[in-house]
Parts: sequence; C-alpha cells; structure tokens
Amino acid sequence: MKLVVLQPSFLPWLGHLDQYCWADKFVLYDDVQFDKHGWRNRNRILTGNGIQWLTVPVLTKGKEMPLVRDVLIDNSTPWRKKMLESIRQAYSKTPYFDWLYPRLVAWLEQDCTLLLDLDVEGLKVLTEMLGQPWKAVLSSQLGVEGRKTERLVGICQALAATDYLTGDAAREYLDESQFEAAGVRVHWHSYQHPEYRQRGKEFVPYLSVIDLMFWNGPDSAAILARS
Repeated sequence: MKLVVLQPSFLPWLGHLDQYCWADKFVLYDDVQFDKHGWRNRNRILTGNGIQWLTVPVLTKGKEMPLVRDVLIDNSTPWRKKMLESIRQAYSKTPYFDWLYPRLVAWLEQDCTLLLDLDVEGLKVLTEMLGQPWKAVLSSQLGVEGRKTERLVGICQALAATDYLTGDAAREYLDESQFEAAGVRVHWHSYQHPEYRQRGKEFVPYLSVIDLMFWNGPDSAAILARS
C-alpha cells in the first residue's frame, strides 16, 4: 500500500495532485502547527498581468500559531466574491472555463468556518474532476503519537503502508533507517514539472492546478501523469 502524508493546501499545485494520484492512501497532516506564510490558505494563478495570489484571510493575529485543523477563516470581508471574480477574469476565455468554474463557485460559496474544511472540500472537487477516487484521511483521526520521522513511521504502520512517498525538502530531517526497520520503502518525489497549454508565450510553472485544468480540461490528468 502506497502512502503520502502532506499538509492540506489551498488550490494546490501540480506536485501535490501528482502525489495524490500516486498514493493508495493520502494523509492530510492537519494536527501540526499552521505556517503563516505557507500554502494552507493561498496559491497562485496566471493572469494577463502576470502572477496573482489568491489568499483566504485567516484569524491568527495576536494568537500563538494554532494547529492547521483549528485555523479560522476571517469571514468579515467578502473575500469569496473577490476571489471568484479574480478567477473569472483570469480564465473566462479559456477552453474549459464552463467545465471547471461552476464547480469552484459551488465550493467557495460553502459556509466554511475552518480553513481545513475549505481545503478538504476543495481537494474533493479537484480530485473528482481529475477522475480520482477520494482516498484522503486526516492525521488527527489516526491516534498516532510521536514527532517527525517517528510519527510518520507510525502513520505508515497504522495504515499498513509498504511504500512512502515524500518531497525533497524532507531530506533534511527524514531518517530513512526508521522506515527500513519498519519494512517501509521510502521514495523521493523529485517532481519534473510538465509544460502544458497556457496563457502567454513563456511557460510559467508552479501555479495552482486550476491553471492547468482551465486550459486543458479532462486531459489534465494525463498531463500530470507524464511528469
């Protein structure tokens, strides 16, 4: 059984979805500390004026950094309306606007209080549109204790994983010997970003996967697979 453990991401990039497609079980690491400048509540799209950030406002000012699962959305401003308008302006003339945009509207207009709920529901929309079954579980529901490598190995054992995929950033702290002792093979996700049909003459990588999907529609899954 192939396993991936990743923190939730808002409208994630291609590499996140590539790992999802590889996995048999996808663990969303929701009981770790929220990183204020990370990807839990923001991502990037490409507009006619260049890269634009889409950011979900959250309530963290004056507080100790909460766990990812406890982060509250700041719904005091009409951010959903502004975000949907930004997406519409960027992609209204793409070939698959009518295929994807209504699903994003239905998702973003949900009355979510927690950022985690918004991210999970968004991942459900994207994976369904990419033809993938739902295979995610929250780490907080597994009851596995420990820190860093110890906990990751514990999650693998709890889910009877034989193979574990991780990103290159983990090379700084991951102790492969602990996985080996538990009978789990470690694979490194050295992602080779594919180029695809996109706005403009010069390809821009590392955007939200919706950039790929608006331009390439149902072919997006095959483009992910060729990376």
